[in-house]
Amino acid sequence: MENNTLEFHIVPFFMKANNKLFICSTVFFFLIYIFGILVNSVIITVICLDIHLHTPMYLFLCNLSVVDMCYTTVTVPKLLYILLSGNNTVPLMQCFIQIYFFFIAASAEITILFIMAYDRYVAICCPLYYHTILNKKTCILFLTATWVCAFFNSSLFTNSTLKLFFCSSVTIHQFFCDAKALINISCSGRDMFYIVVYANCFILGFIPIVCNLMSYVKIIRVILQIKSKDGRSKAFSTCSSHLTVMVIYYGSGLSVYLIPQSDRFGLLEQILTVFYTTVVPMMNPLIYSLRNSEVKRSLKKLVA
Repeated sequence: MENNTLEFHIVPFFMKANNKLFICSTVFFFLIYIFGILVNSVIITVICLDIHLHTPMYLFLCNLSVVDMCYTTVTVPKLLYILLSGNNTVPLMQCFIQIYFFFIAASAEITILFIMAYDRYVAICCPLYYHTILNKKTCILFLTATWVCAFFNSSLFTNSTLKLFFCSSVTIHQFFCDAKALINISCSGRDMFYIVVYANCFILGFIPIVCNLMSYVKIIRVILQIKSKDGRSKAFSTCSSHLTVMVIYYGSGLSVYLIPQSDRFGLLEQILTVFYTTVVPMMNPLIYSLRNSEVKRSLKKLVA
């Protein structure tokens, strides 16, 4: 089948169910998208307007909110259009554009979470050198490298999917043009994609997880040595927020790409994909803001 004339049909799992579940799914995605955009916009606004939050940690948190907004914007609006119009046909080029911007957001999120772990490590284990190590120039360099690497990595992913060939099936059993879903219906050209996936799992998956675990072991040791109960509580609070976000994101995201290709795991794969692409971006600002007294204080000042 010639790829340049190809059109895909996106069939999410809930489109096979009854009308009531279909309506509930549409409302769910609409509400979760609007809520995610609003809470992330609030976090960005609060950090930008409050000069006391112009620190490395909140700079990274602001970028994380930008990435989370991109995550849902790349996937959910198109899904809502499909659900409301009934037209689930997606041209080849539009599909690959969605894949490209999706992997930009995914790559940036992974890198920012890793940088935020390093930020917490320096803040707790090397507090006297915090502003020396994470100065303005270093933070800008980190974030610039994050976005440059995200665009580069996404280009590799998209290029690997462009080499796929589709013999008969053009039905994507996912709620957006996911690269793994395309792999499942392709008949050849998968070698390059698997090389890129395994390289990403190692570079952006295994290495950050191992480094984060090692840093958190040392962080916990330092926290336990703090004599002040309030000091220990504050340190645990700032770390637990990031650790919670990291575990949820890595757990659901990596599971999707490590699940073997099989119809038995199709439903689980889609549920995990929905979770890490729509629910997690909405939860991130809530986890940070609800557990961060400075953000809540700044928000109250902004509203008052």
